[in-house]
Amino acid sequence: QVQLVESGGGLVQAGGSLRLSCAAPGSTFSINAMGWYRQAPGKQRELVASITRGGNTNYADSVKGRFTLSRDNVKNMVYLQMNSLKPTDTANYYCNAGPSLDNGLDSPFPLAYWGRGTQVTVSS
Repeated sequence: QVQLVESGGGLVQAGGSLRLSCAAPGSTFSINAMGWYRQAPGKQRELVASITRGGNTNYADSVKGRFTLSRDNVKNMVYLQMNSLKPTDTANYYCNAGPSLDNGLDSPFPLAYWGRGTQVTVSS
């Protein structure tokens, strides 16, 4: 089992920015396809951004144009740059990654490994 670790959460005012990071410390697992999920109190966990093994990114409509997912293959880390934050972005953000299918295709979300989450709070 691979434990992913998120960092970079915090308290920010509306309109501000944060950058979340996701790593797999102490593991030989390479983060290729991955997703950022978030879960607000009383709500279901939702996928807000993802990247395929080939590098294609996708975003939920609610964050499109404000969030940018990037991957550093050398450092084996993934980032979520969050700009123009809104109070509705307040949630616990989770990193989700996993291996490809045996046929080499990307596995469907959610993937196998999770982090414990990092809290993002946006004040109005």
